Amino acid sequence: MIYCDVSLPVPLDQSFTYRMPETLRHRIAVGCRVLVPFGSRKLTGMVVKVHDAAPDGPVKEVLRLLDEEPVLDRELLSLGRWISEYYCAPLGEVLRGMIPLAGEVRKTRLYSLTDSGRDAARQLLLGAATDDQALEMLRMLEARPLSATYLQKKLPNALNLIRSLEKKGFIAVEDLEAQRDPLRASAARLRASWLAPSAADAKLTKRERELHAFLELHPGTHNLEQLEASVKGASQAARSLARRGLIALEPEAPTGVFASEGPARTLNPHQLQAYQQIEASLRSGKFQTFLLEGVTGSGKTEVYLKSIDACLALGRSALLLVPEIALTPAMAGQFFHRFGNQVAILHSAFHDAERSEQWRRIRAGLATVVVGTRSGVFAPVRNLGLVVVDEEHDHSYKQQETPRYNGRDVAIVRGQAAGAVVVLGSATPSLESRYNTERGKYKLLELPQRIEQRPMPDVEVIDMRQEFLETRKLATFSRRLVETIGERLERGEQTMLLLNRRGFSSFVACRSCGERVECVNCAVTLTYHRRDRRMLCHYCNYAQKVPSVCPKCGSEYLHFVGTGSEKVEEELHRDFPEARIARMDRDTVSGKRHFESILHGFREGDFDILVGTQMIAKGHDIPNVTLVGVVSADVGLGLPDFRAAERTFQLLTQAAGRAGRGELPGIVLIQTINPEHYAIRFASEQNYPGFYAKEIQFRKLMRYPPFSALANVLLRSQKQEDALAMSAELGRLLDPAPEGLKVLGPAEAPVPKLKSEFRYQLLIKAVNRKRLNETLRELQKFAREKRWGPTALVIDVDPLTLL
Repeated sequence: MIYCDVSLPVPLDQSFTYRMPETLRHRIAVGCRVLVPFGSRKLTGMVVKVHDAAPDGPVKEVLRLLDEEPVLDRELLSLGRWISEYYCAPLGEVLRGMIPLAGEVRKTRLYSLTDSGRDAARQLLLGAATDDQALEMLRMLEARPLSATYLQKKLPNALNLIRSLEKKGFIAVEDLEAQRDPLRASAARLRASWLAPSAADAKLTKRERELHAFLELHPGTHNLEQLEASVKGASQAARSLARRGLIALEPEAPTGVFASEGPARTLNPHQLQAYQQIEASLRSGKFQTFLLEGVTGSGKTEVYLKSIDACLALGRSALLLVPEIALTPAMAGQFFHRFGNQVAILHSAFHDAERSEQWRRIRAGLATVVVGTRSGVFAPVRNLGLVVVDEEHDHSYKQQETPRYNGRDVAIVRGQAAGAVVVLGSATPSLESRYNTERGKYKLLELPQRIEQRPMPDVEVIDMRQEFLETRKLATFSRRLVETIGERLERGEQTMLLLNRRGFSSFVACRSCGERVECVNCAVTLTYHRRDRRMLCHYCNYAQKVPSVCPKCGSEYLHFVGTGSEKVEEELHRDFPEARIARMDRDTVSGKRHFESILHGFREGDFDILVGTQMIAKGHDIPNVTLVGVVSADVGLGLPDFRAAERTFQLLTQAAGRAGRGELPGIVLIQTINPEHYAIRFASEQNYPGFYAKEIQFRKLMRYPPFSALANVLLRSQKQEDALAMSAELGRLLDPAPEGLKVLGPAEAPVPKLKSEFRYQLLIKAVNRKRLNETLRELQKFAREKRWGPTALVIDVDPLTLL
């Protein structure tokens, strides 16, 4: 074979043909990564085909083979192609997201002078706008190509100068990729151990001799950062010794604060019945999808654990998906206790090196139980026998950037290809999954009671309209909620308060002219964050100082409107000065370890009250929590989205389920101005069947999923007239709507401007998947023929949000 087709991570739905050097022709295989030239850049791509068919025109050569063995087997490559086809995404971008090995590749961007740049540097003719720093940069680049990092150290305004000189055509950019040296990882992420005695004539420095002797006298592995306390200069000495093969340096395994797990519980009759059906299916060796619908606290996790035990006993591996970073530590604690070193963890909060190490452990067959978030569905698990998707309804399984896949649905497709059993678990299943049980596609398993006969919490709905009429105050907390929190503090019990909105105030408005302070990049208002003393956009992270006067009319009468989790925390400190309060949202939790420390502290009783957004509402089992308060159940209920009621019901039901999970009974207080809304009413009753019956009727009437296949087609451009023109062209192309389709739009998107791009959208409903996919491919072909930008047309198949 002379040529190979390489799929590259670019927004183009095609592969690119390269010639294989003679030295690599017998080593390059389908599924291996290669480094190839692409324009002025060098990119890492995936080999998808090797052949002898010479393409038309000149062919570039593969620069380097990055893997001696394929990193994706045929099963995972087939899954990648299915995702590319189903979600209308470029195969290269799909494959890039399937392998978390970016940490093994070091990327560098070098800048060099063009011919015109060299002429300008020599003649010092850069025009009136040129300053001394620009001349200095040209002189530096005349000597050799340099990186932006180096230029920034020498010139304070380097990035702006680079952009300016690049526009003038004076400098060119080249992207380089190289294998990262694993020994250059930080000391905190490496462990050292003694490997071999040194030769008598080995020339070692004093520090190298000391470290080598220390490791010989202290067997086992040692964290390199901690070794610095015992042996000065250990970090540098260890890397030198490792290169000589005298000691071993290995990546530090991911660590975390995990809940301790007691002995395996005895299953109650409902759990046992569910487990027995899963075990029977595992023994049959055939693909089957189960929907495990169990009320909060019904012991779904113990059913998962027992099922994994059964899977391992049959000599097969298991994969558990959890919806977001918040759930992984809680789950991992139970799994590490139960299965020990057989467990591997995969999620985005780990460093690149940590993810790469875990991925390679799984691929080598050292881990037979994998716990991961959405991208964990691509783990290279050998002999997969069981796939569990916990909280299958959760929207974080849906990726909001290309490729826009749903991890739950991909898990089912992967399970089907592997002949594995798939278990979808939730107290509030998505309507699509629940409907599939009625159609016979999934088998329904029910856990209608909490374990150990614990009662469901009492739920009380507080009408905040009536509260205002009686108190004549716009208060964050009702009198009933304040009173109940006080009672819990007196008894030494814990409280969780949910408000699914970050920040202190939702926006700032002028009382004189009505102007609102908006983001310069997005058509949304900025949120006031008091602790950071800034106004912040939650879409693009643009920030500015808090204005002292109205930017439009100059009035000093500014009004801070709305309440966020930060304001809830402050008012709790005011009302309960003796209480120990923690807050958990994206502002206080910047990574995996921050989250773990807060949750661990709350579980250990270091805090009395935990305030937070939706991340506190799911999956946490803290026995001493006897009160859950929902500050405002109306957040999100009025969004222009057909799933708004479903999301509200799920969030309220999940939040209520945090109360009374121990020996003490729980109570839930839901504050709302819409107490008659069916989502709030059924959530307060913990009545999923009632909500499902009501909501499925609405979906059927309006022909929304699961009664149609849906796609959201988005047109975007930095120029509003271009976005409008493109949407109009697609509107004309689909008018009249082809048979079997219904087209809504084009219209301005609910958020018409996002990250400096104007947005218009069309919603396409289809009677079947095949017809929808054909239409979407036609739209992509039309965009290519019109030479639209590669990111101008965005297709979201099975969207979970229409914003």
